[in-house]
Amino acid sequence: MNLKYSALIAAMAATSAAAFTASPQAFVRTTALNGIADDDIESAINRSADYIPGAAKHPFAERFATLKGAKVRTVGEAFADFTDILGQPINALYKNMMTDIVGITHLTVVNARFVRDPIWSLGMISSLELLLKNYPEAGAGEKIIASLFECCGLDEAALRADAAMMREWVVGKSREDIAAALRGEGDSPVAAVGKAAKDDEYWMYSRFFGIGLVALMEEIGVEMNADDVYPVMEEFMSTSMGKSHFTACSDSDMYFKVKNKLDLMETMMKEIEIREKKRMAQRLEDKAEAAIRKAERGVELAKEIEKEAAAKS
Repeated sequence: MNLKYSALIAAMAATSAAAFTASPQAFVRTTALNGIADDDIESAINRSADYIPGAAKHPFAERFATLKGAKVRTVGEAFADFTDILGQPINALYKNMMTDIVGITHLTVVNARFVRDPIWSLGMISSLELLLKNYPEAGAGEKIIASLFECCGLDEAALRADAAMMREWVVGKSREDIAAALRGEGDSPVAAVGKAAKDDEYWMYSRFFGIGLVALMEEIGVEMNADDVYPVMEEFMSTSMGKSHFTACSDSDMYFKVKNKLDLMETMMKEIEIREKKRMAQRLEDKAEAAIRKAERGVELAKEIEKEAAAKS
C-alpha cells in the first residue's frame, strides 16, 4: 500500500513538455547556400540571428535586461544542495516525489517573472503538509520542508507567516469577498496580490498559486471537487484577475485527485491498524487463557499429588 501511496504523491509533481523542430533537409539547404557565399557557416548564422542578450527593443527585454548573464543553478545543482542540507536519506517511497518538487520549485523561483505572494505561500505550505503528513519517520517531514526552502532560497518563516495570515484573513469571508479582493478592491493582502497581477502584463502563474486559491475555497466551504471548484476558479482567475484560468483548473484537478486518493489510503491504513490491534488483542487474550488453563492444570495436579500422599500415609 505504501508503494501506491508513493505513486500517488509523485503524480503531484508531474510535468510535461513538447518540442518541434524544422526539417533537417531545409536546414541543410539554407546553411549550404550561406556557406557558399562566405565559406563560413557559423558567421552566416550569427549575422542572420543578430542577437544581443538583453538588447532587444521590447518592454519584456528592457524590464529584465539587468539579469543578462546572471548565473542560474541547474536543477541537478539545486537537488544536490537539498541533499547536502537535509543530511539524511529520504525514504525510498518519497524520493521521486521530492526530486520532482525540488525541481519544480527551483525552476519557479529562478524565473525572472516570479514574485512570491501570500496566496502562493499558502499553496506551497498546504501542498507540502498534505504530501508529507504521513511520512514514516517522526519529525523528518518538517526537516525535508525546511531543506527544500533553504535550497531554493526561500524564507520558511516568511512563507509560514504568509500562509497563517491568509488562513486568518479568510475566516468569515465569502466567495464574493475573495473575488472582490482579487479584483484589487480594499486593502487586504489578497487585494494587493490582485492589484499587482492585474497591473503586470508579465505576471507569472505557477502551480502553488492555484493550490493557494483552492485552499482559500476550502476555508469558505466550497466543495472540494472539480464540478464545484472549476467555476469558482474561473471567476477568481479570469473574471477577477484577468488571467487565464485553464492551467489553474488543471492544477486543481490534479490536487483533488491526489488528495482524495491520499485520504482513501489514510483511511485504509487506519482500518489495517485497527484490524492489527484486534489481532494483537486476540493473541494476548489467547495467551492469557492458555496461562489460566495451565495454572488450573497445575492446581489440579497439586491436589492429585496431595491425595496420593494422604492415601500412602
